[in-house]
Amino acid sequence: MASRAAARPLLACARVHRVPHVSRAFATVSAANPNYVSVVEVGPRDGLQNERAVVPPAVKAELITRLGRAGIRTIEAGSFMAGTSEVLSMMEHVPGTHYPVLVPNMKGLDDLLALLAAENPPKHTSLPRDPPLTDEIAIFTAATDAFCKANTNCTVAESLQRLAPVAERALKKGLRVRGVVVVCPYTGKVDYNKVKEVTRALLDMGCYEVSLGDTVGAGTPGSICAMLETVMGGDGKVAPTKLAAHFHDTYGSGVANVLAALDMGLRTVDTAVGGLGGCPYSPGATGNVATEDVIYALRGTHYQTAGDLDALAQVGGWISATLGKRNESRAGKAILARLERERTIKERERDGGAAESLAAKL
Repeated sequence: MASRAAARPLLACARVHRVPHVSRAFATVSAANPNYVSVVEVGPRDGLQNERAVVPPAVKAELITRLGRAGIRTIEAGSFMAGTSEVLSMMEHVPGTHYPVLVPNMKGLDDLLALLAAENPPKHTSLPRDPPLTDEIAIFTAATDAFCKANTNCTVAESLQRLAPVAERALKKGLRVRGVVVVCPYTGKVDYNKVKEVTRALLDMGCYEVSLGDTVGAGTPGSICAMLETVMGGDGKVAPTKLAAHFHDTYGSGVANVLAALDMGLRTVDTAVGGLGGCPYSPGATGNVATEDVIYALRGTHYQTAGDLDALAQVGGWISATLGKRNESRAGKAILARLERERTIKERERDGGAAESLAAKL
């Protein structure tokens, strides 16, 4: 297993933070500030899963570290399959930050729990235990049988049946559990009552929150509001504080859809730096709505959120260049252009000052 303090390009001189474990808060909505919007960064997991080339664990670890340093406080670290254990061990862990991992089944949970036990074995002393590599998992299903069969080769009912013991065991082990429901790219308009039914089932399993995902990116503010009205209304209604928005930006309406969801009372949004992503089971779907675009849109409104926008733009530019792909964040590209102009002006001023000093000596 790689050491958390192992040398790497970004972290060669970094000390990995380890702080006493804090009590778990099973919500991302701030009771103290009802206008605070929690950003869940999904770039390192959902954003990279559709890359054709294998992304090395060291690159994923560096991406997570840069995002943490830029002020993001919930960062999906990966799916608990090949390479994720290395990522968790290599990356810098920022105090107060959650690093959820997607667990597809009981085998994935078994592997995660084995890693956590090996990294932080029980102590027979009064000394406090180190915080775990992660304290949260995400479980995943869909609102239609078509998507479930394409993704996990089972129906929605069978998927929920498989996930229930995963959630139960994770909760008994002290892990937070978050649910994800995906709107189907195959069957057209989804029955919103089915979305509500599946969401309710995940909450009943013990998920503290359920993220509703439009992986096609075809949603509009009107359709998003209609879906949320169904999920949050009537018998078995779901409170907005239990929901998160996960939108792709295929038709350029990602930010508008986010704002519509916030107007409906949601306060958690899934985003990906640089607009990373796509969906292997949704042909033609583009990336997630960009973290930089969402945070830029929220600034200057009555909403507040964490994150250094300039630093996030630099992260988006770096990972896009590293992957050899276009940076899809409009705000990110504009910020990078501004930062480059500012750098050029400073260099000219510095060079001009040096020229004036030389002329004075002649």
